[in-house]
Amino acid sequence: MHISIVGITGYSGLELLRLALNHPRITVASIHATKEIGKSISDIFPHLKGICDLKIEPFNSSYIMNQSEIVFFATPSGVAKNLSRDFVEANFPVIDLSGDHRLSPDLYENWYHKTPVDKDIQTQFVYGLAEFTDLNHQKFIANPGCYATTTELALIPLIKNRLIDIDSIIVDAKSGLSGAGKALSNISHYVNVNNNYTTYKLNAHQHIPEIIQALKIFNPNIQNIQFSTSLLPLNRGIVATIYCRLNRDSNLEDVRNAYLKIYEDKPFVRIKESIPELHDVVGSNYTDIGFQYNKHTQVLTIVSVIDNLIKGAAGQALQNLNLMYGFNETEGLESSPFYL
Repeated sequence: MHISIVGITGYSGLELLRLALNHPRITVASIHATKEIGKSISDIFPHLKGICDLKIEPFNSSYIMNQSEIVFFATPSGVAKNLSRDFVEANFPVIDLSGDHRLSPDLYENWYHKTPVDKDIQTQFVYGLAEFTDLNHQKFIANPGCYATTTELALIPLIKNRLIDIDSIIVDAKSGLSGAGKALSNISHYVNVNNNYTTYKLNAHQHIPEIIQALKIFNPNIQNIQFSTSLLPLNRGIVATIYCRLNRDSNLEDVRNAYLKIYEDKPFVRIKESIPELHDVVGSNYTDIGFQYNKHTQVLTIVSVIDNLIKGAAGQALQNLNLMYGFNETEGLESSPFYL
């Protein structure tokens, strides 16, 4: 099938292109951006020479719909919301990797501090957490955020099975710098990131309402979680360390069984006997989850790791495409982690 990618020069757009070029069912028909119009993508990124030499084209919804069968938005938040209406009204499939269609307009405005998409468009989108959403024959997918994916996959089995005290959840999440996007800011300059550790958007990260919204599906009593985000001096990867208390009638074997049962047929979630590391997943679409229980403090610690650009963005987007069209879920995503 033919696809178009809008936002090709960003980190997620480039990763989506790389993965799509190796997908056996996909042909990349057109790539779009607001800069470098008319230039070959391989002239801007020489590593693509002879691999992909498509020219970057300006955005034009009619052109995309004539060229392709689905469009991916790999744009910063605040862009796709202004461009999606033409596709929705034409019933043309969309996968949006940004946050523009994940939340209701009021929540989006409150947390993203931008004018939201119109409600009649937003309600057409399905939240595409691949392991828990029936995407067969869906047309409009809001791809989950990277922190949200890492956290939700770790917590849903525990919450669904009523194993933990939902008022005790504390999430300490850390990301490589590519998770902050490509736009430069003081926080993303090399001299500020290298040999440093920075906590940012404390209690204010835009993935917080997204996570709560997803967890409420499994327990509507969840109202809040304590959630912090920090930057690591790394290119990519997310580690979410989650602390919570077991309910009185729960034990560690219940936790283990809940994870194993819910993910037994989910090819991209691996339950580990040890605490996972970023090396275990970077370069792949896997989520690795491990846990330990402290009997002295009665605190369960869960560690969940992903590659933010793959499982947290482009990889999950292609996984969602596979599910939408009834392809094998792992097609185009079978690569093993880099490890080193």
